[in-house]
Amino acid sequence: MKRIVILISGRGSNMEAIVGACARERWAAEVVAVISNRPDAGGLAFAAQRGIATETVDHRAFAAREDFDTALATAIDAHAPDVVVQAGFMRILGAAFVARYAGRMLNIHPSLLPAFPGLHTHRRALEAGCKLAGATVHFVTAELDSGPIVAQAVVVVLADDTEATLAARVLAQEHRLYPLALRWWIDGALIVEGGVVRQRDGQSQMLFGEPDG
Repeated sequence: MKRIVILISGRGSNMEAIVGACARERWAAEVVAVISNRPDAGGLAFAAQRGIATETVDHRAFAAREDFDTALATAIDAHAPDVVVQAGFMRILGAAFVARYAGRMLNIHPSLLPAFPGLHTHRRALEAGCKLAGATVHFVTAELDSGPIVAQAVVVVLADDTEATLAARVLAQEHRLYPLALRWWIDGALIVEGGVVRQRDGQSQMLFGEPDG
């Protein structure tokens, strides 16, 4: 039984999607803890109500990023995870932290990487005139939003899209994409060769969303 620790900073809707899929699909895994860098993160209440251990490691309590990273790693390791999942976790982690969980830490980013790493992805996609947008699940590496791509979900950018409407449709696809990609990791179905990720059974690593989400 694989042990999953999820890191959040806010509402944790992707965390909710993962918890739901894990139970509904009866994964050979369990979410053993949800950890946030913000004590007011709404997702902590969701996890606690379902009997999942919760903890806060408030980044504001640490003068140096390295000290925060050390405290966060201690909190994570107390739950002996097989995989660490960033789900709306809004902190950049140092190289030593990332190396500690190399090959077993995933993140989801709301763009079709390598396009638009960092923040304000939907605004930047609209400003660039993109006709497609989406989300990417990737392995976490020391370089921000640049790890090997596990899977992507694509949505059509509509002529009347705003940043908010595009974000909402992309988020709906994130809730499909992240549980799928994580389950592949749990099942040992991901093969990484030369920085490229293949799905062992040949399943498509691309999801296509309808315009209405």
